[in-house]
Amino acid sequence: MSHRLPRNPVVAVVGATGAVGAEMLHCLNRRRFPAAHVRVFASEKSAGKVVPFGGGTLTVEALSERAFDGVDVALFASSSGISRQYVPVARAAGALVIDNSSAFRMDADIPLVVPEVNGDLLAGDAGVVANPNCVAALMVVALAPLEKLSPIQRIVASTYQAASGAGAAAMQELEDATRAYLDGNSYAPKVLPHPYAFNLFSHNADVNEDSGYNGEEEKASAEVRKIMGRPDLPIGMTCIRVPILRAHAVSASVTFADAVGVEQAREALRHAAGVRLVDDRGRNYFPMPHDASHEDDVLVGRLRVDQSDPSGRTLALFLSGDQLLKGAALNAVQIAEAMLPVEEPVAA
Repeated sequence: MSHRLPRNPVVAVVGATGAVGAEMLHCLNRRRFPAAHVRVFASEKSAGKVVPFGGGTLTVEALSERAFDGVDVALFASSSGISRQYVPVARAAGALVIDNSSAFRMDADIPLVVPEVNGDLLAGDAGVVANPNCVAALMVVALAPLEKLSPIQRIVASTYQAASGAGAAAMQELEDATRAYLDGNSYAPKVLPHPYAFNLFSHNADVNEDSGYNGEEEKASAEVRKIMGRPDLPIGMTCIRVPILRAHAVSASVTFADAVGVEQAREALRHAAGVRLVDDRGRNYFPMPHDASHEDDVLVGRLRVDQSDPSGRTLALFLSGDQLLKGAALNAVQIAEAMLPVEEPVAA
């Protein structure tokens, strides 16, 4: 059974009152997704509220067992628990589901997709498509063009993750904490476990007592492997929360089977879909969250030979991408776009 969408599908956005849900609506509008109708869902306490869409507003509906009747594609920007409860409901109603939570990402039968990297998986029959972890999505956009030059043998990466990764409440906490700090007032964190203004700390996911890695590090590493089709790829990752509103950054050292030259890598990235090369040594200008925020492309640069590897097979790079866009909402909408019917050429 094919799950290719109709030409003008009815779209549902679940979690429309959150940061990612709001960005999904914005992406649908600005990219002129050909929806016949857009419906928005959230918790019962949000039912009746309105959210902006295009030049008007949409009224939030409460999730229920009949919520997805008549829906062709459901974009979930919800918690894993909500997704596990309501994705089967949406599927039973006949909707294609694109789920941004971690609920189904590592299920063997559910594709985990970044269209620029493994969009060919969308030609299959999956009724549920998983949207990746934000760090994994941003990284693979940069890594896939380089993997084509020579197989990647090892990745060591550190992330610098913005408040947007913890949701709208964390973004508000960063603003409030910064304002209090500058005014000389104390501020007790409510959303995140540590003071956020002018501070950084290990990602707030639970730490695995045995490995010492936190859940974000383990999740992002596993998802990079799955998206790239490299289940045994060695990856070591350190994930850090930094006091930035949106747009994550990643520093990575990437070891290849063969030496890959800096200019060779630049050329591959320069022509890669979803990538903007930002690599100006003369001006000391490289990817920054300031420039990546509200941008669709992943900014990649600071390319150089990693001098810690005497074999010369390791490149160091730096990237930054908008966590709410390519790291979440935009990628989900791009998946939906890829599932639309292909326009047939007009006969001469």
